[in-house]
Amino acid sequence: MATDIQTSDLKSPVDVAEYLFRRLHEVGIRAIHGVPGDYNLVALDYIPQTGLSWVGNCNELNAGYAADGYARVKGMGAVVTTFGVGELSTLNAIAGGYSEFVPMVHIVGTPSTLSQRDGMLLHHTLGNGNFEVFANMSKDISCAVAKLNDPREAAVLIDHAITECWRQSRPVYITLPTDMVQKKIEGERLKSPLDLKVPENPADKEDYVVDTILKYLHEAKNPIILVDACALRHHCIDEVHDLIEKSGLPTFVAPMGKGAVNETLPNFGGVYAGNGSNAGVAARVEAADLVLNIGSVKSDFNTAGFTYKVSQLSTIDFHSNLMRIRFSEYPGIHMKGVLKKVTAKMGKLNVQPGPSHDNTIAKKDQAMSNEEVISHDWLWPRVGQWLQPEDIVVTETGTAEFGIWETRYPKGVTALSQVLWGSIGWAVGACQGAALAAKELGNRRTILFEGDGSFQLTAQELSTMLRNDLKPIIFVICNDGYTIERYIHGMDAKYNDVQTWKYKDLVAAFGAKPGQAKTYQVKTKQEAEDLFQNKDFGAASCLQFVELYMPMEDAPKALKLVTEAAAENNAKQ
Repeated sequence: MATDIQTSDLKSPVDVAEYLFRRLHEVGIRAIHGVPGDYNLVALDYIPQTGLSWVGNCNELNAGYAADGYARVKGMGAVVTTFGVGELSTLNAIAGGYSEFVPMVHIVGTPSTLSQRDGMLLHHTLGNGNFEVFANMSKDISCAVAKLNDPREAAVLIDHAITECWRQSRPVYITLPTDMVQKKIEGERLKSPLDLKVPENPADKEDYVVDTILKYLHEAKNPIILVDACALRHHCIDEVHDLIEKSGLPTFVAPMGKGAVNETLPNFGGVYAGNGSNAGVAARVEAADLVLNIGSVKSDFNTAGFTYKVSQLSTIDFHSNLMRIRFSEYPGIHMKGVLKKVTAKMGKLNVQPGPSHDNTIAKKDQAMSNEEVISHDWLWPRVGQWLQPEDIVVTETGTAEFGIWETRYPKGVTALSQVLWGSIGWAVGACQGAALAAKELGNRRTILFEGDGSFQLTAQELSTMLRNDLKPIIFVICNDGYTIERYIHGMDAKYNDVQTWKYKDLVAAFGAKPGQAKTYQVKTKQEAEDLFQNKDFGAASCLQFVELYMPMEDAPKALKLVTEAAAENNAKQ
C-alpha cells in the first residue's frame, strides 16, 4: 500500500481530486461530462469548488461524445465515469477521439488501492480479481495513462497526462481510486502553469527543411494549398492562415478539414475529395505541380473512396511529427515552426487563379412550391446562405456530412464532423458538448444536422440540452432509415429501415419548460425557405427542433461515390 505524504511536510496541502480538477480548469475546461457511480461520487464533490460545472449525461457513451464536441470547440474536454461498467460504455467515444485527434481527459473512479491489492470480489468487476483489465483496454486508445495509486506520484502523473493530451491532441486515461481522492499532495505546483508548448524543432534541421520547401515552392509554376483536420487539431491554424493570406495561393480543404480555413477568402476554392470534389476543384488540384498538403488524413471517406489523384512526387506533407518532401521524410519535425518560417521567407510566388466556390443553387434546383420536395442539391447551398459568421455546425456522418461539402461557410464557422471514426449517433452528443462550449464562449449559434436513424441512438441528449438550458438548432433529416448503409448495400432491405418516431414530440417528452423550446416540421422547399427566412428562428433564442423531410433515395453526389467505393472494397476477396 502507498505510503502517505506527511501533511506537515507540505507547503500548500491540497487533495488529489482538487489538484486534478484545478489543472483541468487551468487548461480552459469549465464543464465536466459524465455519469455518477459509487466509485467516483466523492471526487464529484470537488467539481463546483474548483470553478467547474457538472453536466450529467444520460449515459456514458453520450457523455464521451459530448466531451468530444466540447473539446473541438474549447480545446480540451473531460469525462468522468465509474470503474468497469461506466468506463467501458464510453470507450467507443474515446476511441473516436483517439482516431480523430481530439484531446479528452477520461477520469475513472476506481475501487480503493487496498481493495485492488487484495483482489476483492467487488461489483463492476469481472469477478476474477483482475483490476487492470479495463485500464489495459484503454491503453491503446490513450496517449498517456496515469494511475493515481500513490500520492507521492499523483501530481506529476496528472501534469504529464494533461500536457500530453494537449500536445498530442489525443485522449488520456486517469484512474482515481476512492482512497486517493482526499489524500494530501503538494499544491505549490499549481502556482506553475503547465507548459503546453510543443518543443521547438532542432534549428538546423528545421532550417534545412524550410530551405528545401522554398526551393520547390519557387520552382513551381502552379502551386496550391490543401488543408486537412490535423492542421486544426495540432494548433497550427493561425500559421496556416498566415500562409494562405500572404501567399495568395489557391486553397482547398479536405472534408475533415472543413471549417479549418476562412472560406470567405478570395483564394478559397472549395472541398477536394477526389471524385467527390466541389465542381471544378478536382481538375484544378490535380493539375497543380506542387501541393502543400497540411495535416492530411487520407482515409476512405475523406478521399471519396481513395480517389485522390495527387502524386507524392508533387506533394509536400506537413504533419505534427514529421515533414515529407516528395519521397523524403524528416521525422521529429513539427509543422508549426516550419510553417512560420516558410511564410516569413517565401517572397513572391507563381500564383495561378483557382475556382470559386459559392452557395449558388443550380438552376435545375431553384423551383419553389409547396409541392417541391426538399432535395440535397437544393438544401446544402441554401444552408450556406442562411449560416452566420461564428456559427458552430455539427454534421452526422451520413447525408449531412457529405452534403455539407457543398456549403461555403461564412467567416469563423467551426465545423464538427466525425469522418474517420464515423460512429453513428455521435453528432447528437457532440452537439450537446459543442452547445455548452458555445454558451461559455458567448452563445454562438450551434446547429446540428442529424439523420433520423442516427438520432435514434443518442436522442436522450435532448434531455441533457434542456437540463443545461442550451439552445441549439437541431435539424433531424427524416428519410426513413440508414441512407449511407442503403447505398453501400440493401437499398430496400428491412435492416436499413427504422421505426418512424414523432421526433419533435420528444422535446416535450424530455421535459421542455414553457418557452424553452420550439418545434417545426418542414416537408417542402417552400416550407424550408419560410423557416430559413424566419428571423425569430435564426435568432436561436431557445432550443429549436426541426423535422426536415427528404426522399428516402435522395443523397448527395459525394455520398453515392464514397459508398460505391466502400461496397467495392467490402466485396474484395
